[in-house]
Amino acid sequence: MTYKTLRNIVFALHRYIGLGVGLIAIIVGLTGSLLVFQSEITTHQKRFQIGSITPKGEMLPIEVVLNTMKKSYASQPDSKLNRVYVPTKPDEPFDVVYVTKNNDWIDNYVHPYTGAVLVNNLNSNPVDRFYKVIYPLHTSLLANDMGNKIVGTVGLLMCILTISGIFLWPGWRKLRMGFRIKWNAHPKRVNFDIHKVAGMIAAVFLFFTFFTGFCWNFSEFSEPVIRAITFSGVKQEPVSQYIPGQSPLKLPEQLKIAQAQLPTAELRSVYFPQKPDSALMIRYKLPQEKVDYGNSYVYLDQYNGKVLRVDNFLKPSSLGDRILNSFDALHYGTFGGLPTRILYVFVGLSPFLLLVTGIDMYWHRKRHKTNLPTKTFAQK
Repeated sequence: MTYKTLRNIVFALHRYIGLGVGLIAIIVGLTGSLLVFQSEITTHQKRFQIGSITPKGEMLPIEVVLNTMKKSYASQPDSKLNRVYVPTKPDEPFDVVYVTKNNDWIDNYVHPYTGAVLVNNLNSNPVDRFYKVIYPLHTSLLANDMGNKIVGTVGLLMCILTISGIFLWPGWRKLRMGFRIKWNAHPKRVNFDIHKVAGMIAAVFLFFTFFTGFCWNFSEFSEPVIRAITFSGVKQEPVSQYIPGQSPLKLPEQLKIAQAQLPTAELRSVYFPQKPDSALMIRYKLPQEKVDYGNSYVYLDQYNGKVLRVDNFLKPSSLGDRILNSFDALHYGTFGGLPTRILYVFVGLSPFLLLVTGIDMYWHRKRHKTNLPTKTFAQK
């Protein structure tokens, strides 16, 4: 196969994948841009809702806060405690999450010094309602499991599209031309130049986001494959040994056991078992971790406190763990701090720009097919 034949095959693949998945890629990209600073936006809204909190001595123990919430939900037996987020700063509230029978999530913000329930989002504010649409639209097109697989498939195709675009980039022949836009040229040429420059700048980051998205949406397939090719052992799901009639171990005792596994870490959140054989999952942030919410976990048997698994983010047990641990930073753009997060906002907009310029190129090529010169712009 000659280089010209290979290039024509890759060019056709690039064109038709782009036209086929472009619209969904735009939806995923634009919603992704809106989600980059979701944490900061929702935190600001939360502070606006609950007002200021003045630190007064020591924070209440987490079990005191939870006991207060259980009393307030005593008349709602269909609601179940799901998790609790611990304040990371002296002026932040506890966030105690309950889930109703209809799977509605209720965030109850609790004063960390008085135990008073400041507000809950049963009647959520506009920001909450907005993100309750944007997030599932981003991950599954609001179509649940089927949409999840569609978005995952589009993620894989976008990876192929990105690789083919890098292959076709004219800058491999002359680097300067690869990043040059001739603004005074014919509109058709300007359009092509914008496509090649924007595509190359965004290519690596688009690959990161769509590849990690594909792996997450097809985790039942991707994780075993990654562990197999890296010769990493399969992680067993932590399971509690259910004993009928036995009550779970008290939370303070569980937290003491978990803290001993990561002595220097700060507690960030607790995820309560939702099934009789589920494990208690406790999330921590180690001092060297960059993300404030932490990515280290301790899993305990909910009945006897036995340590089932410890995931130390800074000391992954295998190459497979290191690769999987990198997905969060690569997908959300947190690996370079604020600059890369800002960059990811624009990366999310790039599928729209690339589809528009790509359609324009396709339209001109098809319209003037009989009159086009032998070489296209992409081949010069």
